[in-house]
Amino acid sequence: MPRLSANLSFLFNEVPFLDRFGEAARAGFRAVEFAFAYDVPEASIAARLAEHDLQCVLINAPPGDFAAGERGLASLPGREREFAASIATALRYAGALYCPRIHVMSGVVPADGDGAQRARQMATLVRNLQWACGEARSRQVTLLVEPLNPRDMPNYLFTTQAEAHAIREAVGAPNLAVQMDFYHAQIVEGDLATKLERWLPHIGHIQIAGVPGRHEPDAGEINYAWLLRRVDELGYPGWVGCEYRPRTTTREGLAWRERL
Repeated sequence: MPRLSANLSFLFNEVPFLDRFGEAARAGFRAVEFAFAYDVPEASIAARLAEHDLQCVLINAPPGDFAAGERGLASLPGREREFAASIATALRYAGALYCPRIHVMSGVVPADGDGAQRARQMATLVRNLQWACGEARSRQVTLLVEPLNPRDMPNYLFTTQAEAHAIREAVGAPNLAVQMDFYHAQIVEGDLATKLERWLPHIGHIQIAGVPGRHEPDAGEINYAWLLRRVDELGYPGWVGCEYRPRTTTREGLAWRERL
């Protein structure tokens, strides 16, 4: 079984955010990750990590106005200053938390956007990531991009593994990798093991959830017992993030780890 990280944006939501670190440690996790916690001082988060002897292995950069439908700033023309500020904030948190990875959300294409609009956003994304990777490199931080499925994230700029790796290649930075979420990848295109094998050297983080439903990874159309063994066989050195919505409570659902 690969090393598992508890995604605290999804798990242990029965308690307030800062209390989730202790819950994760008591449940046997040695690492955690989360999307957005920029309303919590980084020193408070760092104290909980130290108290419970946990590693923070992944955070997201600020996504813009999430309530208004923004899902990242990296590809939005004219928003470069806001993007730069978001990266500065993310790097400050990553430094305080000794977190080596930041997922940079790319943003959505307007519903009425055409091919030219998408091309402009792709060009903006590549330029912004080239700059951001330069900022992150001196801090020994890897930036990640992630293809997201259109059912959960309508109009997201890219949805497939091939698109994400094409972006990585266009940026050309050694500290840019792809975050492969088996849940999103299965919904969009399937063929998970082949894609994992093809791009493993450039996969910086893996996440899991059951399909459909995004619940515990012990039921549904993905054979995680086999797939996670394959992750081990291929020598993946990183963490696997548990980014799923528990069917009942988090603790009641954690028996899937033993079953797999």
